[in-house]
Amino acid sequence: MKVIKRDGRAVDYDRQRIVLAIEKANDEVRRSERATKEEINSIIEYIEELNKKRILVEDIQDIIEQELMALKRFELAKKYMIYRYTRALARKQNTTDESILGLIRNENKELAEENSNKNIMLASTQRDYIAGEVSKDLTKRILLPEKISKAHEDGILHFHDADYFIQPIFNCCLINIADMLDNGTVMNGKMLETPKSFQVACTVTTQIIAAVASNQYGGQSVDISHLGKYLRKSYDKFNKQIRETVGNKVPEEIIEDLIDQRLKVELKNGVQTIQYQINTLMTTNGQSPFVTLFLNLKKDDEYIKENAMIIEEVLKQRYEGIKNEKGVYITPAFPKLVYVLDEHNCLKGGEYDYLTKLAVKCSSKRMYPDYISAKKMRENYDGNVFSPMGCRSFLSPWKDENGNYKFEGRFNQGVVSINLPQIGIIADGDEEKFWSLLDERLELCKEALMCRHYSLLGTPSDISPIHWQNGAVARLKKGEKIDKLLKDGYSTLSLRIYRSL
Repeated sequence: MKVIKRDGRAVDYDRQRIVLAIEKANDEVRRSERATKEEINSIIEYIEELNKKRILVEDIQDIIEQELMALKRFELAKKYMIYRYTRALARKQNTTDESILGLIRNENKELAEENSNKNIMLASTQRDYIAGEVSKDLTKRILLPEKISKAHEDGILHFHDADYFIQPIFNCCLINIADMLDNGTVMNGKMLETPKSFQVACTVTTQIIAAVASNQYGGQSVDISHLGKYLRKSYDKFNKQIRETVGNKVPEEIIEDLIDQRLKVELKNGVQTIQYQINTLMTTNGQSPFVTLFLNLKKDDEYIKENAMIIEEVLKQRYEGIKNEKGVYITPAFPKLVYVLDEHNCLKGGEYDYLTKLAVKCSSKRMYPDYISAKKMRENYDGNVFSPMGCRSFLSPWKDENGNYKFEGRFNQGVVSINLPQIGIIADGDEEKFWSLLDERLELCKEALMCRHYSLLGTPSDISPIHWQNGAVARLKKGEKIDKLLKDGYSTLSLRIYRSL
């Protein structure tokens, strides 16, 4: 017989657990009111004679209560009911008080170690954490099915980001920065038109990044190849200005040199704007925006020359680092960098090998960038090369109504992790038991993931205009629900695996 626990697990029936439960109640009543060993055995035999292949743990407890009453052990039955009720309350108790007070007193070690990107001494961070503790408590006691909450507590699975689950917001995304820059966007009710120069484009990009980070809880990625056209705009502007100023008074090579110098200053200032803005901005969740810059030099790109210059400057500035409060250059936490290795930069005589050499030099000192093989991505993603989301998860391929692949402007609804080592430990070398338990827990994970999906259904676009109305993900109307973006593969749900304890 299998016993179905509250978290959905099926475990082997163990009569000793019934004995222990009744004996605990026995200890709470007068000797004359206690159940004898024979009476306890009769209750166990009754349960076993039902000959059920599967039985809920709650049904076993109901039977115990009924049989104790039938044996006229009324006081004992009452104690058992109280014990059972107390256990149920313990599972649902509000635990926010201690965690919040511990946070304010700087005694909550769990929160201090949870996110290295947050300083729990800061008032803004504490405010976010206090709200998060309330969200986790409500999530555990009310919003999630009890078996999911219990499975999370027991380490069977991990329901990520419960501190934000109370709100209809999601995990990670790939910002559609091309649409927002090319067609303009709106922030705080103010129109931002398409930039006329590279530096303005960089400033607008960082404003978008900050707004996006404040309205989701996971990472975001930006493909900086979309900035190439704005560096070209700056070149055209400087070219026109300088030629109008000097006319035919100076040789052509001097004019080109003047234009080049102006462009390099613009390039350096623009990239520096991105780096310093990201590291000095504080989002509403009390940390710098969790953002990844995707450094992909596309071979057939109209602006490949400009994008090569941008990537070079990004790597140079990352290699140099940022000064800390003591004036010492350190490695900034953000932005994360992902560099694409392709045929034209793979250190085999390619035209842009110098960028890869600079990237490797930067990695040796600053641990970034990470690397992606364009060849392998094309093999695995139908010829496409695209950025991972900030969390390093990749979206699955998706085509629009015209049959065109789309990656930017898509997102991940949420994450659940399964504890694989725990299954292996419980199976203890029994392969059949391992696969059976894995199947059961995967179903539990699916149910937990669908909780995330259902929590987002019906969300109006007004909840985060930067995402749903102004281009980061979509251009929906005010009041329009985001439901169509949650279905048919447009967005994803992630199942992760704990590979070690």
